[in-house]
Amino acid sequence: MHVAMIGTGYVGLVSGACFADFGHNVTCVDKDASKIEALLRGEIPIFEPDLDRLVASNVKAGRLKFTTDLGEPVANADAVFIAVGTPSRRGDGHADLSYVYAAAREIAAALKGYTVIITKSTVPIGTGDEVERIVHEARPGAEFAVVSNPEFLREGAAIQDFKHPDRIVVGTDDERARAVVADLYRPLYLNQAPMVYTSRRTAELVKYAANAFLATKITFINEIADLCEKVGADVQEVARGIGLDKRIGSKFLNAGPGFGGSCFPKDTRALIKTAQDYDAPLRIVEAVNAVNDNRKRALARKVSAALGGSLRGKRVAVLGLTFKPNTDDMREAPSIALITALQDMGASIRAYDPEGMEQAKTVLQDVTYFSEPYECATGVDALVIATEWEQFRALDLPRLKEIMASPVVVDLRNVYRPAEMAKLGFVYESVGRPGAKADASVDSPSTTPPGAFVK
Repeated sequence: MHVAMIGTGYVGLVSGACFADFGHNVTCVDKDASKIEALLRGEIPIFEPDLDRLVASNVKAGRLKFTTDLGEPVANADAVFIAVGTPSRRGDGHADLSYVYAAAREIAAALKGYTVIITKSTVPIGTGDEVERIVHEARPGAEFAVVSNPEFLREGAAIQDFKHPDRIVVGTDDERARAVVADLYRPLYLNQAPMVYTSRRTAELVKYAANAFLATKITFINEIADLCEKVGADVQEVARGIGLDKRIGSKFLNAGPGFGGSCFPKDTRALIKTAQDYDAPLRIVEAVNAVNDNRKRALARKVSAALGGSLRGKRVAVLGLTFKPNTDDMREAPSIALITALQDMGASIRAYDPEGMEQAKTVLQDVTYFSEPYECATGVDALVIATEWEQFRALDLPRLKEIMASPVVVDLRNVYRPAEMAKLGFVYESVGRPGAKADASVDSPSTTPPGAFVK
């Protein structure tokens, strides 16, 4: 099949490359000429494991192309995906749909023959109706259908998620369009991926409801972690205890500094605004958003407490800047609010991240960056683990203690065991777990529960 993918951001590029790998002929379109030129040179604008290889192999095979002109790709397409950004609109929190509607107008002008227009962008309920109206108005005689097909990709595991999805949601009442979408995803039939066919508006809500629910799980366990610290309980054992209940599940129950990234913050805000517009307020989601926003800065007080209550003149190393591992995405990363709060308290910040430092430089001021973790930690008064990159799970702890000015570690991702850190002589603070005395044994088993990284 011939596919036009409008937008070469995270969703568009990953989806386009995967569809091409399925054997479809895919042309990815973007207005950003510099991005397209980079892709034509084989340069990937985002960090996603194995995406560079996937793009290169399909470009070489002639199945994946890039251009700034959507005219020919749309005219030749059986399916056109809208995969442009829908950021929070400045001032009110609604999703900014200007890019979606602009794409719809340009698609309308280029349509030739029956075409299925598929919204892959995360959009509020009713957006598909408006896209349909725009296209009808621009091209009254055009043959087309508008389908909602939300994405459920985790950054850092997007290719795996696309090729082995939990489900594929297709929102349409048009049988002809349903057949086209089924052909697009036919290679996944061998994996027995469930195809969930529903109305367009329902499909649009499925995406928002899923993200809001996962954000709620994260915020719930973070509040339980705060209670654990007050009563001397262990949040990791609590998470394991409740996560073994199949009705609850273990994923998204890792306590930490709160959720961030390109999806949860903006999608919960957009869902709240939509619900308010329809006079059906979502009080739980409103609370989730408020608690999460407050948490990111509040954890700076944990760092201050570990250093005796004052950060004035202290040097703090922050390991991990991106909102999760295996991405360079800094959008609404907890580290931003955390570092800003630490600076407001008088600390000077040193930082290291395996992939996110170039992005971090655009959103963080007065931070000194280093090329590896030990250089970053040399001479600091405290070290904060803010993102659980694999590189930070096996640090040389004796070396770390030797090079730091004071052995204070604040582990916001619960990477290490309190007993082990105490035996090595660290002042160690984590999230929702009791501390350990200096003579504690390091032989006790880890209670870290299994679970997925936060999207």
